[in-house]
Amino acid sequence: MLNETGEVLYVGKAKDLKKRVTSYFQKSDLSPRISLMVKKIAQIETTVTRSESEALVLENNLIKALAPRYNILFRDDKSYPYVMLTGHVFPRLGFHRGALDKKNHYFGPFPNAWAVRQSMQLLQKVFRIRTCEDSVFSNRSRPCLLHQIKRCTAPCVGLIDATAYQNDIKNAQLFLEGKESEVISTLNSKMQTAAEHMQYEEAAMYRDQIQALGTIQEKQFVSSEKQSDADIVACIVQSGLICVNLVMIRGGRHLGDKSFFPINAEDYDAAAALEAFLSQHYLNRPVPSLILVNENIDKMAIESLLSEQANRKIQIKSNLTGERRVWLTMATENARIALEQRVNQKVTQEARLEALQNALAFPSTVQRIECFDISHTMGEATIASCVVYDRFAMQNGEYRRYNITGITPGDDYAAMRDVLNRRYKKIAAGDGKMPDLILIDGGKGQISIAKSVLEEVGLSDIYLIGVAKGEARKPGLEQLIFPDGEKTLQLPKDHIGLHLIQQIRDEAHRFAISGHRAKRGKARTNSSLEQIGGVGAKRRQKLLARFGGLSGVKTASVDDLAQVEGISHQLAEKIYQEFH
Repeated sequence: MLNETGEVLYVGKAKDLKKRVTSYFQKSDLSPRISLMVKKIAQIETTVTRSESEALVLENNLIKALAPRYNILFRDDKSYPYVMLTGHVFPRLGFHRGALDKKNHYFGPFPNAWAVRQSMQLLQKVFRIRTCEDSVFSNRSRPCLLHQIKRCTAPCVGLIDATAYQNDIKNAQLFLEGKESEVISTLNSKMQTAAEHMQYEEAAMYRDQIQALGTIQEKQFVSSEKQSDADIVACIVQSGLICVNLVMIRGGRHLGDKSFFPINAEDYDAAAALEAFLSQHYLNRPVPSLILVNENIDKMAIESLLSEQANRKIQIKSNLTGERRVWLTMATENARIALEQRVNQKVTQEARLEALQNALAFPSTVQRIECFDISHTMGEATIASCVVYDRFAMQNGEYRRYNITGITPGDDYAAMRDVLNRRYKKIAAGDGKMPDLILIDGGKGQISIAKSVLEEVGLSDIYLIGVAKGEARKPGLEQLIFPDGEKTLQLPKDHIGLHLIQQIRDEAHRFAISGHRAKRGKARTNSSLEQIGGVGAKRRQKLLARFGGLSGVKTASVDDLAQVEGISHQLAEKIYQEFH
């Protein structure tokens, strides 16, 4: 369904498409939101597919690509992380996210990076598997610190043979598959054998491994004798918000959970939101053989699609008993807690925004706030950031960074003019959302620049405020500066409207400085010599070897540079001029 300008409002599928589309125009009990959508419809486009599964794939591809305003959308573009054991003779333990390579063994997926890193720490502590990169592993001449603190058996320098190391890898694999009992049984046998042969240090090592695994088993409050793989998905609706909680069970072990809060979810009930989540979340992703849900849904099409995608049977079950019911109860409770926290957070944010509107005498229509900050180190690697606050939350997906070039290094005014020009020229031309309020991290000078830029692009009706740091940069002493250049305001330290400004300003600063550090770090890993035409890899190597590094090259004279093999007098002058 499209509006007059061709913007897609809604994407949907149905077995009986005519009946489904007609219902939007004939029903009298449509919600206000859907009624508004119907008024905007100017055109309807249809596509016929060969099966309901194919229609489901097409629907979700279009929703993710177009993000229509009236479709529920679960945003989670990141792939899930895995624990990886490489296929080397001495396999490496690593963190992996992305496409899977058949050469390696992968365990997961895990709901978040923290769960992966925690598992890796346990594996290092118990099985002492290497985590170093191959380049480091191949060039070691003595054991590293990890060996000294008993986190690695140092296969790099031959302190363990391939057979013994593979035994550790096998036990680690059993642990990751949820077979801790088998691992403990094996280690018990080894401990007894070592003790019988009076190899007490080795026996003590096995004892410590057994104790560590026992502690891990105690922490696993969700476990299963069936050692099954399953995802538990619970959805609840409260106060107009929807939360979907996903719990991952692998090898009978609870790996953690993750909560999702969809956008455009008004008018959706729990069952409809759950169906949308299953079809969007598992599309082109690994899926376990069993998915447990807390709502009765039309699962036939989704089961068929996921089974076809995974090349094995996928079951979705809702009426549960025994252990599985306990799992589902836990996921539902997690969803309820996460939703309560989100509701409380939303109430707090609404109160903060209202307090700010009242303090600054702004109308209630001031909802969308954009904030700018500049970061550099003595003019090097200047980055401008723009962060967005809307719908009572920071909108991370709308953040933008701008590389600032072509200005005098360290000129914050020029940098601010550049970023505001680039952003608001596009918005004035209709490309992007118009903010209601612009915050500038700076004083009167930055505000003056911002005011002139907005006037130049024809957006002088947007509210504009500068946030000047207080004395000694102490939080709570910020001065709010208005475009007239005279009026300033200092809100009380405990004013919740000020807390909102501080939250947005601090986020702009964090986003700017992280971008600046990344750009600066990248610049410093590249040699300045690489930018000089005629100085290739071999000549760079000879120059650096001759003068003991880049600093020596910078201080060398033209005659000294010309003495290096392959460097002509003309090229030496060029190099000298580059550094002077």
